[in-house]
Amino acid sequence: MQTDDSAIEVLFTPAEFATLRLRHLGNTTCVVFDVFRATSTIVTALAQGATEVIPVAEITEALAIHAQTPNVLLAGERDGLRIRANLTGSIDFDLGNSPREFTPAVVGGKRIVLSTTNGSRALRACAHARTVLAASFLNLKATADFLQAHPAKQVLLVCSGTGEEPAYEDVLGAGALASALWPDSDRLVADSAAVARQIYERHQDDLSSAVKLSRNGRRLLGMPELREDVAWCLQRDVYSLVTRMENGKVARA
Repeated sequence: MQTDDSAIEVLFTPAEFATLRLRHLGNTTCVVFDVFRATSTIVTALAQGATEVIPVAEITEALAIHAQTPNVLLAGERDGLRIRANLTGSIDFDLGNSPREFTPAVVGGKRIVLSTTNGSRALRACAHARTVLAASFLNLKATADFLQAHPAKQVLLVCSGTGEEPAYEDVLGAGALASALWPDSDRLVADSAAVARQIYERHQDDLSSAVKLSRNGRRLLGMPELREDVAWCLQRDVYSLVTRMENGKVARA
């Protein structure tokens, strides 16, 4: 639970998203992590030239936007795999949730509607915060630099999780950002952020081995068509951009 003297806090599970509606976030910057894979995909898409990504929780929301604006690209997953016509009742989505699909040739100049199991929900849950950022290992330093240049009274690191449970890779991402922001700081930090930071610093030299503790990591590594996503999403500071959600749309900050 956030207190007035906690400069940084971590939410570990989607079960905590509902509590965000009850919290005043007018002085808060929320940073959302869905390392495997939604926020990694959003960062990659924008880095490769997409103009914006619209995260939606439900397939029906994505289809409604597509009906009004047919030139948007539909992207997303259920159970890790691209959403197909058997789930939409009509069309296959253009893309899944693998960041490797989002190349300049495919997404350059395009608007993308993205529906994923957890990442979209996490971003939407934070919509009433002062600032909402989508972060990953791919743009971690850029995100840390932004937070230092635009300080907020509270910084809330939101782990998207798996189902209703924590996701180890998201905790690693949140811990990495906490470590990058205040490695030797005396700023007051909630215990949740201290826990995430300690977990990250324990594994920082071998994240590839660490994510084998992750249910999502093991699942992706067991899928030949998606296993390369794991190494992709663990790359550090590939992109020097910050991705910010405003009015329900994520774009370059």
